[in-house]
Amino acid sequence: MKLIDCRGLACPAPVLKTKEAVETRSLNELTVIVDNEAARQNVGRFLESRSFEVLAQVEEGNFHIIGRRKEGIDSKGVMDKKPGAAEKKIMVMVASDRMGHGDDELGSKLIVSFLKTLKEMGDELWRLVFVNNGVKLTISGSEVLPVLKELEEGNIHILVCGTCLTHFNLLDKKQVGETTNMLDIVTAMQLADKVINI
Repeated sequence: MKLIDCRGLACPAPVLKTKEAVETRSLNELTVIVDNEAARQNVGRFLESRSFEVLAQVEEGNFHIIGRRKEGIDSKGVMDKKPGAAEKKIMVMVASDRMGHGDDELGSKLIVSFLKTLKEMGDELWRLVFVNNGVKLTISGSEVLPVLKELEEGNIHILVCGTCLTHFNLLDKKQVGETTNMLDIVTAMQLADKVINI
């Protein structure tokens, strides 16, 4: 079994090292060691997307993520598949809990209004990604949490930057979306037909 030690590595390095090992060595079993919860979630989710069964164990404050490839299942990841040609896919990246610069109170009202109006994009809205200060919109107490949960229930894939949540000490307060990493964000940008930055 291949052992990959990713302790002390910043996002997205643990996922990138895991991806390299899976893709270049055709591994059927591996263990990845990480030292934080965001990396545990990101590596585990990546392995699951590549048809691995995942088990995470805590040993001496570190996470040991054990992946075993499922038999008889295609190992190609879901994130790597380009949407159908007839389907236009828009990704919206939200990097702040306010919209625009100037008056913070107005900016807060505008971002709430923007997120409430996003459903008007219909089926073209594909991914909603929160980074930097924008992750604060996904935590308990956020005014737009009900709106985001409704979007998620409507099959909008919401990604929330794990490094950002960790930086603001908010990882355990996230209430909506999938904790993600820069590799997933860059891949989503590449697959989207259009990216809107807020």
